Amino acid sequence: MAEVTGSGGNRILLVEDDAALRMALSDRLSSEGYEVDTVRDGRTGAERASEAVHDLVLLDVMLPEKDGFEIVRDLRGRGIRTPVLMLTARAASKDKVVGLQAGADDYLTKPFEFVELLARIRAMLRRAVWAAAGRRTTTLRAGDLHVDFEKAEARNDGHSVELSAKEWQLLRYFAENPGVVLSRNELLDAVWGQDAMPSTRTVDVHVARLRQKLEAEAEHPKVIVTVRGLGYKLSA
Repeated sequence: MAEVTGSGGNRILLVEDDAALRMALSDRLSSEGYEVDTVRDGRTGAERASEAVHDLVLLDVMLPEKDGFEIVRDLRGRGIRTPVLMLTARAASKDKVVGLQAGADDYLTKPFEFVELLARIRAMLRRAVWAAAGRRTTTLRAGDLHVDFEKAEARNDGHSVELSAKEWQLLRYFAENPGVVLSRNELLDAVWGQDAMPSTRTVDVHVARLRQKLEAEAEHPKVIVTVRGLGYKLSA
């Protein structure tokens, strides 16, 4: 699998029966450097997805001939692990649960902002690359902050820092995405899980706690910084 920044030529299969949306998404994703194959019905979408030559599948739920739930369930049953992001106008939480239990990796409700879709695609591709490579960050150093994830030890200015389990998970995810702007929704999915339903305020609270423990001046953070309107990033 190639780069995951949007310019590495990752192949995306878009299965969407709405012609206008299909064209708009194809054009926007192509402009970001992705190779996009488009399909308008479920039967053909299932056939193309089963070829397993794409890096990610964008899959509408309500499709003619075969719905998205059936498609992703069949793919997983055949051992095909291509990341699947489901797109749907069905906002009910039970539909989200059905999609995730069927084997989808993420779920986005229409209408959505393209910037959020793009962020989710990039996050899913990063996770797929790292899972394949077995990538795992073991240490983090930033000024007086020294973190050893394998030993679960953190020291700030020579003093031991106690972190909760969720704080360790959150910090590690930041460490594995240095310099990458991470949205609150992505952090929720990565740390709390897609089946959990905490609010994005949960992320803010945990980031604030990390800053209190890890930053020399929590009011003026230099390690985990806020990117206004987008989320947070590890600047170290």
